[in-house]
This record gives sequence, C-alpha cells and structure tokens, in this order.
Amino acid sequence: MPTPRFLDHPDGIPTPALLIDLDRVDANVGAVLAACGGVADRWRPHVKTVKSAAVIQRLLDAGVRHFKCATTKEWRLLASLHAPDVLLAFPMVAANAARARALFAAHPATRGSILVEESSHLEAWQGSGVGVFLDLNPGMDRTGHDPSDPARVTALAQEVQAAGCTLRGLHWYDGHLAGAAEAERDAVGHAGYSRLAMLIEALGALGITIDEVIVAGTPATPAALSYPHWDRLDAAVRVSPGTVVLNDRASLAQLPAWGLQPAAVVLSTIISHPRPGRVTCDAGHKAVSADAGTPTCEVLGHADWTPAKPSEEHLPIDLADGAALPPIGTLIELLPTHICPTVNNFDEALLVRGGRLIGPTRIDARGRDGLAD
Repeated sequence: MPTPRFLDHPDGIPTPALLIDLDRVDANVGAVLAACGGVADRWRPHVKTVKSAAVIQRLLDAGVRHFKCATTKEWRLLASLHAPDVLLAFPMVAANAARARALFAAHPATRGSILVEESSHLEAWQGSGVGVFLDLNPGMDRTGHDPSDPARVTALAQEVQAAGCTLRGLHWYDGHLAGAAEAERDAVGHAGYSRLAMLIEALGALGITIDEVIVAGTPATPAALSYPHWDRLDAAVRVSPGTVVLNDRASLAQLPAWGLQPAAVVLSTIISHPRPGRVTCDAGHKAVSADAGTPTCEVLGHADWTPAKPSEEHLPIDLADGAALPPIGTLIELLPTHICPTVNNFDEALLVRGGRLIGPTRIDARGRDGLAD
C-alpha cells in the first residue's frame, strides 16, 4: 500500500493541485537504473509523462543521456536542458515536420532524430542528415512498418540513405502488452524480440547496419530486460519506459517487484455531501484523467473509499457502509490510474521534499506548440 500522505498539508493551497515528491522521483529513477543493471545508457525514457524541467533535470543528473518525446514542445524543453540525444517518437508530417526541422537546426547541440515508417515521412527531411529510426509494428497496430518482410524494411532503409538522412536504428514499441499478465508479457515479448533479432540479422546480411534498437514502454520493460539474446546483436538496445518516473495505479500494478513509489498525486478538497455514504471532491476529469476508465484514481489512506464516474470538475466518492462523512474542506490525496495525461492537465506542480512543500514548478511542456512558438 502506498504511503498515505505526501505531506502535512499547509493551508492556502488551491485545489485541485498536482504534487510531485522529488525524493520519490529520485528513488524511482534509482530503481529503474538498478533494473537496468546500473547502466544508464540502457534507458531512453519517454518524457510525455513528466513534461517538467525540474524532473527531467533529475534524470540528467542521474546520468541518463538518451530520451524520447512525442511533441515538438517536449523536444524543445529537452534541448533547452542540453539533453544530448532526443528522439521525436511521433510521425512528423506537413507543418509539424517543418517545425521539427527548424527546431533541430536551432539546437545543434542536441542530436535530434525522427521516426519513419514510409517514404512520405522523409519528404520534409531531404538532405538534412537527420537521424532516422525505422518505426516497426510489433502487433499494436497503431503505427509502424510491417517487420515481417526484411526486403521491404531494407528498401525503406535505403530510401532513408538516398534522402540524405542517417539511419540510426529501429523502434519497436510493444505497448499492446500492457493488458497481459506478467508471464504472458514475458512470453509474447520474448517472441517479438526474437523476431526483431532475426530481422536485424537479415538486414545485416543485406548490407544494412543497425546501431540502436529502442524497445518497450513501461509494462514491457521487464520482458525486454530479461530477454536473453540481445548480446547476439551488435546494436545498442535501450528500453523506453517513462511512467516509472512518477508512477500511477497502473504502473505500480504492472511492476510490483521494482520497489517503485507513487511520486505524483492530485491534492483535492471534499466539497459536498450529496447523499449518505457519498462525498464529492473537486478533482473531476479535467484534473485526474479519465482515459483509463473508472475508477480514475484511488484515495491514498482510504482503501475503502471508491471513486465513482467523474464529471468535468467533480469526482464523487462512495464510502464504506456506515462510514462517517469527512467534513467539507477535508484535503485528500488521489493517486491517478493514468498519470501521463493527468500531468498534462496542470500548468504547474507543487514540489515536495522531505515531506515538506518547497514551492511550485512549471509543467513546461504541457499542451502543444502554437503558431507563435
């Protein structure tokens, strides 16, 4: 059971508010690095979860040098922090591609790379020399090139080179393993990695060298780290979980053996007693994301409280039969089911260290770049 409270709540905090505990962030980063054998070079975290310079800096301080992101605003934030190597892991086309190319040119100290699954993704990058990862579809059917035909993948790699770009490696995001039990994640994940290894060997036989392979979001990372045959490849293999820096109900359930801690919660206030056995707080789905379904969160320290379906600004919570209703104005801490879009709901977070509130910080990469950026 997570620690019930982040801090002794001082008066005067408007709610809902996002709290981030830096001690727990550091502990989570240490736990992931331990799972990676103490080698920071094996981790390319996705920063779509944290979106904050204050948190990303702690990854840099821990020796992490390779990153993934999904938006140009996230990429720009990483470049401003002098991150050495950042993959923009989202298909960039049309105006988005033009913006990304301009950003890469404006920040030459950060090595920028893109994902490509077909030749049309290369049109905006002709002659740029940009690093390219070929995006493969391991079964999630979201994005990615069909990996079953080495000749087709080779043709795409040759198109990268002909466009004046630099082939850096392969991207294999097996996010479809999220709903599987741990044993199934290992079995299906390992089978996929064997297919990937065979593809890399086949590409090598056709004259295409792969320098890096990026695999595994949060739920698949244990399978990737336990795969026994990576050493047969000459390529660097990096895992890319990002949720694990802050964690949520889902990641803590998916990785129970890692010793991860909830490092972010939403502070909320009880605002109503609509009927016996129910209270309502001010953390609707515009505060705690509802994309993972109901319950959107759990109330720390109150295992017998059950969050119901939220409205935009209201979250009803059902209490155990006969439980006394907490007074109006009671502060509670909510652990989201999905932390990534929850962070994106806030302009700022309140940082906690040593159980004490130390001040606010911006969620710098919240939202997206606008026309004026």
